[in-house]
Amino acid sequence: MFTYKHVLYNMSGKFESMIRNVHAQRYRKKFIISEKIHMIEHEKVNMSDEEVNLINGIKAETKKHNRNNITRTEAYRKVYFHHQELHWALLAHMVSRNSGWCMTDLKGELLPHVMTEEERNALFHFYETANALIFQDAYPQLLLYVESKKRQTNLFHLLPAFHVSRFMRPFWDHFLINRDPVTLTTALIINEQHYIEDRVIRNKYYQQSVLDTLKFKGQEMAQLTQVIFPYKAKKFLWTRQGTRLAGLILEHFADVQERIAIGKKLYAILFGIEDVFNGVFAFAENVCHCGSRKDYWNQLFSDNDKYKNSRYQKERIIGGHMLKEAPPFYSPRLNEVWNDQTIPAVSLSDWFNHTSMLKELRSFNVPVRFDMTNEYYFGLNKLELAVLAKQKFINVKSK
Repeated sequence: MFTYKHVLYNMSGKFESMIRNVHAQRYRKKFIISEKIHMIEHEKVNMSDEEVNLINGIKAETKKHNRNNITRTEAYRKVYFHHQELHWALLAHMVSRNSGWCMTDLKGELLPHVMTEEERNALFHFYETANALIFQDAYPQLLLYVESKKRQTNLFHLLPAFHVSRFMRPFWDHFLINRDPVTLTTALIINEQHYIEDRVIRNKYYQQSVLDTLKFKGQEMAQLTQVIFPYKAKKFLWTRQGTRLAGLILEHFADVQERIAIGKKLYAILFGIEDVFNGVFAFAENVCHCGSRKDYWNQLFSDNDKYKNSRYQKERIIGGHMLKEAPPFYSPRLNEVWNDQTIPAVSLSDWFNHTSMLKELRSFNVPVRFDMTNEYYFGLNKLELAVLAKQKFINVKSK
């Protein structure tokens, strides 16, 4: 149950987050969207043998790296570190890490106590399908840019061969000339969220098995749907140094406009706050993604099997403080708990059917609030208390 300690530690954590948020305002800037973009229709292209070979090669590379969350996350990372003008690749890498952590949570220490196996399997397939389809659509675009850069020629007339929306062509053409990362990244955020809208979000199976369920809606109401970017923070005023979490809470995942807005805010946090960018850059460069949350907080999480069936039935954290002698939470590696999945066949239709959708191309600022460290600890504490309450109820009922 909540006590005065929870209130005090939560207030302390909120104050520390507030200090970080206020301090970061000196970096606050506007992300400007170019107004020089004009939509064009896909042209029917007669491809040369060399272009056909290039297309087949990109398709093979995409399939190779679309095996699972681990391979996708690493593929995004490699593209970014070789081509750092592609801001979206780093954003996609970090969001993909979050997806992997959410997938392993389903086999971790807490969620199996509050969700059935059927519910957890459905949620995993929901995460996996959405991420695999985004990669299937976006990664060929990144590789086509890499080839265009290498050959010093525009190859984006080949986008229709990958069934990419006509929405994207003018943004890539613009980027090749102007190297405008903000406009391109924003376009990719919009494109990928619309791409999965009909194929995943409005899919009846996922609506019935995930999005419309009381547990998923309850998770959103409890503000447990979070996207986080770990970064090393220096001591500042009364704040502690160490790994902190930047990010945001997603409250209505089914709403495409909210997903796009969150995507833009995450991009602004990542590339608009120097401390966050430098910390995330170092994290992505040096920490190999395995799916376990120990990747960023190894004092709080462990992938060691000895914690898998822990019988520790006491509260472990209050606020951001781990209690003495409390064991870490079990957080497994992804490849040890989930098998590779077959990517479902989906519609090849183009989501972009009306220019009114261009209204989403608006300039934006770095969010005022970005430090998620306290919210994450508080959310984990709420989940832990829910599990302990359920276990207590079962124990009382069995007597």
